[in-house]
Amino acid sequence: MESKIIDESKQGEALVRETENKGGKKLFLESYGCQMNFADSEIVASILIDKGYTTTTDYKEADLIFVNTCAIRENAESRVRQRLHDYKKVKKTNKDLLIGVLGCMAERLKHQFLEQEKLVDMVVGPDAYRDLPNLIAVAEGGQQAINVILSKEETYADISPVRLDHNGVSAFVSIMRGCDNMCSFCVVPFTRGRERSREPETIVREAREAFEKGYREVTLLGQNVNSYLWSGGGLKKESLSEEQKANATTFAQLLEMVALIHPDLRVRYSTSHPKDMGDDVLHMMAKYENICKYVHLPVQSGNSALLEKMNRGYTREWYLDRIAAIRRILPDAAISSDIIAGFCGETEEQHQETLSLMEEVKYEFAYMFSYSERPKTLAERKYKDDVPDSVKGRRLTEIVDLQRKHSEIRTKEGVGKVHRVLVENVSKKSAEMMSGRNSQNTVVVFPKGSIKKGDYVNVLATSCTSGTLIGEVVG
Repeated sequence: MESKIIDESKQGEALVRETENKGGKKLFLESYGCQMNFADSEIVASILIDKGYTTTTDYKEADLIFVNTCAIRENAESRVRQRLHDYKKVKKTNKDLLIGVLGCMAERLKHQFLEQEKLVDMVVGPDAYRDLPNLIAVAEGGQQAINVILSKEETYADISPVRLDHNGVSAFVSIMRGCDNMCSFCVVPFTRGRERSREPETIVREAREAFEKGYREVTLLGQNVNSYLWSGGGLKKESLSEEQKANATTFAQLLEMVALIHPDLRVRYSTSHPKDMGDDVLHMMAKYENICKYVHLPVQSGNSALLEKMNRGYTREWYLDRIAAIRRILPDAAISSDIIAGFCGETEEQHQETLSLMEEVKYEFAYMFSYSERPKTLAERKYKDDVPDSVKGRRLTEIVDLQRKHSEIRTKEGVGKVHRVLVENVSKKSAEMMSGRNSQNTVVVFPKGSIKKGDYVNVLATSCTSGTLIGEVVG
């Protein structure tokens, strides 16, 4: 599993765009964790709006509150529990309010939420969203409503998500669900089930619909996009014959199908697994200008013995070979990563190998965390979480400090160059400036002028901060 955690400023972000239909009951949605959770919330919104609900920005006026949860780290679970306590207080003045938990925390904590703490009325797993109208009816009748059954087939391919994002420029498109990798530290295979790919035609249709509605960027989502494979019958890869595999749609081919929708539709994807990152994907990225030159390739550790303990399926040498392939085929690409500090049994020498790998790669960006033991994982059952918190904290600080230095180096490399930028919004720091991202996912800020969201502009970067380019529109 490669589940990219959204930065802390977005943890618990409410999906706030109000739907136009002002009739019916009001729904408030809040999402935690990875991009997949935010995409799932848009599916939930679509299902419930079809049943007469409207979305609201104010949870105090809602008839129904759903929190889409993340189980990747203990910190996210603590935040969710605190929010549920806040929402429960609203029930004192609104007796008819229903509160539900969606997503990855649902199965593991259903009894605590429903029975011990009595925080919610509904607990709904990530494969049970079609059952929401029935579950709501059960909860309205005063009974506890639960459905956390995982599916081997569900992909929600026929549901057009209601876009609840802020900028109206970038959209998420889920291409697969679940994960088969069984990394020893990861709970996702237990919370999201086995891997299954979505029919490519439905993915292309959803991306085209987004473009026709004004979106200019789609991010193709999967726990491990490189293992995407559609055989026509949706069979698992291990059950396919060699002939069926040869005729199946690969992730590289899917990228091309989406890129061909329109040259002005940018295509991103997340996340890649190093053991499955093939040159075919890199060559496809090089072939099309509108496939962004940005690769998120989580390493987790720079030590081969620790990677084996994590059940990652590759060595330090394999990973660096993949980095070399990216540099060779996509010399202008940006690379980001996930890094864990203080995994079970990590020695100081192994930690130093992570730092040395970072020095060799010099990532543009990284998501960095200290190890957090999760229930049901192989690591919980097999290994002792024996690195003291103080040591984890110190190692994480060293990783963060080094990455901050590398990010600044990489950002400075963009100064003096012209960048094609997709405009996303007014700058957070000045109403006279606009901001967007270049192909490498770097934020670029420039004077507003007559530019509007969704435009493409060429910006000459004249200066920078540690992570942002600043420039002037040219050409």
